[in-house]
Amino acid sequence: MTTTMGTATRGQRSTVYVVICVVLVISMVAALLVVPTPAPTDTAEQKADQFIAALQQAGATRVPSQEQVVGVLGEDGGAVCAGPNEALNQAQLQAQLSNGAGGPGTRPVIADSKVLQGGKLIVQTYCPDQLAAYQEFIEGLLTADVAGG
Repeated sequence: MTTTMGTATRGQRSTVYVVICVVLVISMVAALLVVPTPAPTDTAEQKADQFIAALQQAGATRVPSQEQVVGVLGEDGGAVCAGPNEALNQAQLQAQLSNGAGGPGTRPVIADSKVLQGGKLIVQTYCPDQLAAYQEFIEGLLTADVAGG
């Protein structure tokens, strides 16, 4: 098999690189202008306020702002309410309740009982129809008051 040497000059290659970069930048700017950013709705803001109040009532000392909650959870609870009782989502939650090691060193831990309260409050606020099954799942997890008061 024979390969041939490229015959493009350094100036020609530089021109190609500059043209490609300009096209990419123009494409990114166009995408930013074309894709609309949804405005927060009254429903999303009301649910965010309800969620923040529930966090404060549960004893949270630091709570996110309304804008942060609206941006993440929107009107419908976002990713949290997209099947919180499905096997994959439950497995991901269980994987997060581990010692943080990777690979064969990963071990489950007894998590603090307050760790799961935030997720429960999200489900309670944004998708209450799924709360009973979610509550049953998290009650089956081994938790304790391990992080202190």
